[in-house]
Amino acid sequence: MRKELQPLLTPWKIGNCEIKNRIVLTSMGGTDLFGWMEINHFDKDGARFIMEVAKNNCGLLLPGCQPVYNPMFGQWLYKKKKMFEDLKKWMPEFHKTGAKLFIQLTAGFGRSFTISKMMEMLYTHKALRVLAKPFMNLEKICASASPSPNRWSDKVPSREMTKEEIEFFIQAFAKSAKMCKDAGVDGVEIHAVHEGYLLDQFTLKYVNKREDEYGGSLENRYRFAIEIVKAIKKECGKDFPVSLRYSVVSKTKGFREGALPGEEYVEAGRDFEESIKAAKLLQEAGYDMLNCDNGTYDAWYWAHPPIYMPENCNLEYVEKLKPYVDIPLVCAGRMSLETGAKSVKEGKLDGVGFARNFLADPEWFTKVINEQEKEIRPCILCHNGCFNMCHYKGVPNDQSLGDSLHLSRCAVNAEMMQWNKHKIVPTKNPKTVHIIGGGIGGMEAARVLKLRGHNPIIHEKSDKLGGTFIPASAESYKGKLRDLLAWYRYQMEKLQIDVRFDDEIKDISQFKGEPVIIATGSKPRILNIPGKEKMVEACEFLNGKQVGDVVAVIGGGLTGAEIAYELELQGKHPLIVEMKDDLVSQPGVCLANSSYLREYFAWKKVSVYLETKIKEVKDGSIIVTDKQGKDLELKCDSVISSVGYIPTPLVEKGDSVYLVGDCLAVGNLRSVIWRAYEVAMKI
Repeated sequence: MRKELQPLLTPWKIGNCEIKNRIVLTSMGGTDLFGWMEINHFDKDGARFIMEVAKNNCGLLLPGCQPVYNPMFGQWLYKKKKMFEDLKKWMPEFHKTGAKLFIQLTAGFGRSFTISKMMEMLYTHKALRVLAKPFMNLEKICASASPSPNRWSDKVPSREMTKEEIEFFIQAFAKSAKMCKDAGVDGVEIHAVHEGYLLDQFTLKYVNKREDEYGGSLENRYRFAIEIVKAIKKECGKDFPVSLRYSVVSKTKGFREGALPGEEYVEAGRDFEESIKAAKLLQEAGYDMLNCDNGTYDAWYWAHPPIYMPENCNLEYVEKLKPYVDIPLVCAGRMSLETGAKSVKEGKLDGVGFARNFLADPEWFTKVINEQEKEIRPCILCHNGCFNMCHYKGVPNDQSLGDSLHLSRCAVNAEMMQWNKHKIVPTKNPKTVHIIGGGIGGMEAARVLKLRGHNPIIHEKSDKLGGTFIPASAESYKGKLRDLLAWYRYQMEKLQIDVRFDDEIKDISQFKGEPVIIATGSKPRILNIPGKEKMVEACEFLNGKQVGDVVAVIGGGLTGAEIAYELELQGKHPLIVEMKDDLVSQPGVCLANSSYLREYFAWKKVSVYLETKIKEVKDGSIIVTDKQGKDLELKCDSVISSVGYIPTPLVEKGDSVYLVGDCLAVGNLRSVIWRAYEVAMKI
């Protein structure tokens, strides 16, 4: 292991519990040991993931948050004794790894509960609301500190929790923690005075307007969280470790409005001065560790940093908090190993939290220890597979049911949490398989084919591998995507895959019936308007074509928005023209990603023209038509077209001919990689 990283291998303690190193797996929905949004049970997939990470040198593991009251079926966690018995049988095998396990218990979501269109229908239709109560009581699930708007929907507001309900939750935490202790678990983590979840909603002044003992003063607002730890300590003993997931600063301007890095704003939630007092209060109450970040659901990009957020984005405030408490602090959120190790060495941090890295590559820290870092498949911070809850104007969470029920899958690792569906099965009939196109889809197909025992040959018409992923990863902030491209290219070398450059295939008949995978991608959609020849296509810009100072970006989907973001970072002056009524109005893009871009453009005063169509491109300007049918002339030096792509398969699929990637259907990296994996498994 590199010398500068060695502080990460030093032991530390949470109360009397010794942790072998400083690497902490922080919780992700979908990695739960008792199931996620389903009838509680000992979850074999969650257990498999946790065990795999433990075997790969993680010191402390926190599975996905476990509601003490299951919002989907109205079950109290502590009443499901069988799964705790199963957990007890599993724990000795886990402890053989030398790792420690804290189960994260949550009070739930309150106004942050992710509402879908179906849930809106269940709530707004009186008869359906009554019928749905046994399995989805939205009035109870969404109850908060005070009446408040839901983060996702205007149609399902939150009512105020009663004191009786609060007491039920406190006792449920204590009983559930005791059952965890009796099962051999090393500690529990309370979720959360963090991210604007239910317990945090009680602490935040802009949400909590109560006038009883749970509202008003700082002591009252933190009373719910304090009574929980006291009840657990009473039930489990003072030496049983209890951590708290804690957001140091809320970074929130108000309901549905966050504060971006570097932005001046008035804090609506917890500012740093309050955080000092709160942390001391929480420590005195009995919490043995604070597992820290920043943000709320209203400022979601702090707790779930997309690629636009800076590395180590939460560390500054965690390090500032360290002198004020005597208990250990962990920091999570785009942490880098180098910065984490330096902070640990200097005594400014105790544990370094990572999550999505383990989805992309559960062995990544073992590879770091063995100095095999080029072998690590990197997380690209996309949220496409693990957490793609998306939201745009007029639409609550626009996520497929399959994705809602199966979080913590991974866009770049098709096998993760899909082991029954995606697994390498050696072939009994090795074949030569021709792959037309060396983009990500082609390389993933070749990788899986080779691992199965086939002989893949990539025919790439250019002189390099990567295809459209080369421009897609070109923006200055997309270093993680370039890391993924480097990983794929390395895999081609390591697996000794036959790659033939400058080899454009126009006729597959030459392959005489051998299996062929078409991975020829797509072509840009061209608007048929006057002056279209004056436009720069998105990939042309990303490949280096120069543009002027004021740049009109036509198309406000994810690609167009990211191009506008890059232009603004370069000091240019973009404007965006989009036909829809919101930016990034597309499924599959996490709210953490899209809200960052929308709020960034608002902060930087980037002109955004929604429900607007381009009509003509002129020299020095464009003509657009707004939703009232009025024509406007917008001055600009250059125009970038980002209005989508059209599949361009070399041939249609047929016997022994398979299509992968955008030549089948234009999608995202997840759809490309998963489809390529599945096709390679069929051959």
